[in-house]
Amino acid sequence: QVQLVESGGGLVQAGGSLRLSCAAFGLSFGAFAAGWFRHAPGKERLRVAAISRTGGITLYASSVKGRFTISRDNAKSTWYLQLNSLKPEDTAVYYCAAQSTADYNYIPPTYNYWGQGTQVTVSS
Repeated sequence: QVQLVESGGGLVQAGGSLRLSCAAFGLSFGAFAAGWFRHAPGKERLRVAAISRTGGITLYASSVKGRFTISRDNAKSTWYLQLNSLKPEDTAVYYCAAQSTADYNYIPPTYNYWGQGTQVTVSS
């Protein structure tokens, strides 16, 4: 059974940093691309970052580019999202998602597996 377990969320002041982790269980980690999404009340869910199965390709939403960094550690079967220079508008529930891909450097448009989410709250 595939499980994605996020951690690392919390309350932080504007300008601060957090690192989110997404530990994967029950899948062949190296065969999966991943994305981090966020969903704030009253807003649509947004993919903020994505990474290919090799880590060679990454994508970012314009609102987080230069502040957030997505990465993966194949030895630990974990994806990460480093959040720097946080702003109050970054407040949301953050989810990781995973999708197997045949191509090594491909960002899929949809994801089959999702975590339960972790809350990030940025105070002003």
